[in-house]
Amino acid sequence: MREILAMMAAVWMSLWFTPDERGWRLFERGEFSEAADAFNDPLWRGTALYRAGEFEKAARAFARCDSAEAFYNQGNALLMHGDYQSAVSRYDQALEKRPDWREAVENREIARARGKATETPGGEMGEQQIGADKIIFDKKARQSGQDTETAGGKALSDQEMQALWLRRVQTRPADFLKAKFSCQQAARKEGGDI
Repeated sequence: MREILAMMAAVWMSLWFTPDERGWRLFERGEFSEAADAFNDPLWRGTALYRAGEFEKAARAFARCDSAEAFYNQGNALLMHGDYQSAVSRYDQALEKRPDWREAVENREIARARGKATETPGGEMGEQQIGADKIIFDKKARQSGQDTETAGGKALSDQEMQALWLRRVQTRPADFLKAKFSCQQAARKEGGDI
């Protein structure tokens, strides 16, 4: 019965909404892979693919546009995919179009540093492969009971911490990358695992 209802909803949506409107509705529900399939707009398609954790496909989608934002987003996708040299190149292209873009400068430096760390034999990363196993953007965070102390002294649960991270990722990929690499560096200094 659910399959029939889902099929009827898809038919209804296709009758009344443009592909980008369908994509936006799916995107809003957190169905990023389905949204990417629906979008015609390459920037929205790339954004949906990025949220689905398909960074290589996202970079290809962003490559279809010639704007500072497209180059910046393509750089972010390539950085997350682990192609640091190409990411630096895309940030350079974004900065050619928008020279004083602070986030692009910061992400370019992160990409350079990560690339340098992976090139160094026995260096920071050695022979390990860098990259996440799987990245999931989920509006519903699980609560595990652990608390984290904030600068103001207020304790945040895992659920609140995850929600905070997701809000930051959804609005600014640059902040996500900056925070991610800062956390990794702090964990290394403390001798913990990442």
